[in-house]
Amino acid sequence: MAHENEYTVLKRKIVTKPFLFLLAIVIIGFMFIGVRYVKGIGAVTNLSDGYPWGIWIAYDVATGTALACGGYAMAILIYIMNRWKYHPLIRSAILTSLFGYGLAGLSVVIDLGRYWNVYNFFIPSRWQFNSVMFEVALCVMTYTLVLFVEFLPAILERLKNQDNFLAKYAKWLYPKLNSVLIFFIALGITLPSMHQSSLGSMMTIATHKLHPLWHTGFLPLLFLINCVYIGFAIVIFESIVSSFAFNRPYEVKELSGLAGIIPWLTAIWISIRIGDLYYRGQLSAVFKGDFYSIMFLIEFMLIVVGSIMLLNDKIRKSPRWLFVTACLILFGGGLYRMNVYIVGFNPGPGWRYFPSLPEFMITLGIVALEILLYLIFVKLFPVLPSGHNPDEILTEETVEKSKAISRRFGWQRR
Repeated sequence: MAHENEYTVLKRKIVTKPFLFLLAIVIIGFMFIGVRYVKGIGAVTNLSDGYPWGIWIAYDVATGTALACGGYAMAILIYIMNRWKYHPLIRSAILTSLFGYGLAGLSVVIDLGRYWNVYNFFIPSRWQFNSVMFEVALCVMTYTLVLFVEFLPAILERLKNQDNFLAKYAKWLYPKLNSVLIFFIALGITLPSMHQSSLGSMMTIATHKLHPLWHTGFLPLLFLINCVYIGFAIVIFESIVSSFAFNRPYEVKELSGLAGIIPWLTAIWISIRIGDLYYRGQLSAVFKGDFYSIMFLIEFMLIVVGSIMLLNDKIRKSPRWLFVTACLILFGGGLYRMNVYIVGFNPGPGWRYFPSLPEFMITLGIVALEILLYLIFVKLFPVLPSGHNPDEILTEETVEKSKAISRRFGWQRR
C-alpha cells in the first residue's frame, strides 16, 4: 500500500567495522546456543523449578516484543487514526518488528526444555485453547508471518527492478499483494492487541508469588497500553539513531508528532496504576524503602520524567532531547515488564535466580543479530523514507546541510 517512490535503498557498504563487531557477538551467542542443545539447558542457565524462565522470556519475549511494537503502534496511528503523514516511517517500524518478533520466537525455542516436542504445537488436535501460553505462542507466530507479508512489498520493489528471472515473478506478485495487503494490516493490528494483553494475563495466575506492587487484575490492560507507548518511543529511537549513524537529516517534524502522543498514553497508564494501588491499599508499599519499592520507583520515575519532558514543545523539536526522552520511556517501560516477570516474582524461600554469563551472551547475541539484519536490509531494500535520498546525502552540500541541522538542534555529529 505504499508508493514506489516513498522509500529508498540506503546505498552504503554492507561489511563495515560495526558489522564485523556485531557479527562477532552473534557468533559468540550462537556458540552458547550450540552448547545449550548439546549439553542441555542446565549447562548454560541458572533456571530452576522455582524460576522456570529467566531473561530469555522476561527480556527476549515479554520485553522484546514490546520493543518490537513500533509497527503495531504506527499501524494504529496511520490506518486507524488516519494520520497518513506518518506513513514514511511505517516500513522501518515493520522491519524492526519483524526481527523483534522472529527472534522472540527463536528465544522461546531455545528456552524450551523438551524442544523436541515442539512439533505438537502444529497439531491442532493437541491444542489447549484454555492456555494463555498457547494463545501467546499462536499469535506471536502468526504475527511474525503477517509482518513478513507486510514487509514483502519492499522486497518485491527491489526484485522487480533487477535484471534476473525473479523480476518477472516480482512484477506479477506486487500489484496482487498490494490489493490484499489491507487484510493483513487489519490482522496485524488485531494479533498484538491479543497477545500483548495475554502477556499480562500470564502473570495474573502468579497471585501471591508476584509482589503486590505489580500483581493486579489490570495487568492485561497495563501491558497493552505499555506496548503502544513503547512502540512510539522505539520508532523515535530507531529513526534518530539511524539518521545519526547514516548521516541523514533528522525527521524532526514527524517524530515530534509521535512524541506528543506518548504523554497522553502514559498518563492513562499511570492513572490506572496509581488508582489500582490505592484501591488495593498498596500505596504505602511504594515508599517502604525495600528492594521492591526502589525498583518500582525507578521504573515509575523514568516514565513520568520522560513523559513530562515531552510536554515541552522545544524538547519535542530537538533530536537530542527526543533521543533522551525516548530512552527514558523505553527503559522505564521495559523495566516495568522485567519487574513483573523477574524482579517482582518470588516463588518462595530457598529459590534464587540471577542470569548466568551464557544467558546474557545468548540474549546479547540475539539483540546483535537483530541490529545486524536491520543494517543489511536497509542497504538492500527500500526501507528508509525517500525524502532522504542516500545519493544526495553523500554529496558535500547535503552533508553540510545535515550538519547545520544538527548544530541548530544542539546535536553535532563528530
